[in-house]
Amino acid sequence: MKRFAPLAALSLAIAAPAAAQEADRFAEVEIRVEQVAPGIAVLFGAGGNIGVSYGEDGTVLIDDQYAPLTERIEAAIAGLGAAPVRFLINTHWHGDHTGGNENFGEAGALIMAHDNVRTRLAAGLEESPFGAIPPAPEAALPVVTYHDGVKLHLNGDTVHAIHMHNGHTDGDSVILWENANVVHMGDLYFKDVTLPFIDRGSGGSAQGMLAAVERVLEMTDAETRIIPGHGPMATRADLQAYRDMLHTVIERVRSEIDAGKSLDEIQALGIADAYAVDGGFIDAPTFIGFVHDSLTDPEAMEHGHHGEGRHEH
Repeated sequence: MKRFAPLAALSLAIAAPAAAQEADRFAEVEIRVEQVAPGIAVLFGAGGNIGVSYGEDGTVLIDDQYAPLTERIEAAIAGLGAAPVRFLINTHWHGDHTGGNENFGEAGALIMAHDNVRTRLAAGLEESPFGAIPPAPEAALPVVTYHDGVKLHLNGDTVHAIHMHNGHTDGDSVILWENANVVHMGDLYFKDVTLPFIDRGSGGSAQGMLAAVERVLEMTDAETRIIPGHGPMATRADLQAYRDMLHTVIERVRSEIDAGKSLDEIQALGIADAYAVDGGFIDAPTFIGFVHDSLTDPEAMEHGHHGEGRHEH
């Protein structure tokens, strides 16, 4: 596990912190609102970026950060002139994107996600790089789940939730507003804040992440507004640069594996150093470890195409 040492810093980002830690950690968090398109906004706070779709048919929330922030998130939604949340879609199961599920579920929101999101939230994890993650309460679980995707026809648009196999996790969904030309990518895309986090223990793979990014590039154009899982708003050109980085690193690591080099030797080459972000929670050697593990143990990728995409170590 030494190659994943920086993951210790993620323990509070994914697992639910203790109540006292939560109160301290989130006391100063402010929810910043950025309008993306008519009837669509993004909320920046602590944790994953939140998408909001609102109009006469109701409010759709994409992810919900942490439970202590729910009231502030609700206030930001009200500030948009939007109704309380009617539908909530989780892009994946990690706690910085689903921590508010119980609050919103109890308030009447219908929670939706890929099948594996419900499975993983319900099961929790006894052991992970982030410590124990307890099973989520019933009110926090998605009520509607899907295998390939689902569409919501409301507020003058068609909102597509599209499953992407074994990328960041095995339950990732990309959310596409067809008419507004906006995409929320969840943690398949990190913009300017860190190198990619590929959760191998939740079925993620470097190949799947690259395939997902390429698929989104095919669905978008130069005018598309892209909401990353973390970081500022992005353009298709930004996403193309991210795709090129993923492809370059994966192919270089593959070449070094084929040449017989060990992980330590490959990490020492500095393949991803030029892409590293100061203060990013995934450093270059850790990212290379994810890519190496994905290429030498592609079982997670295979499961995504031949089964439900569930993969556990």
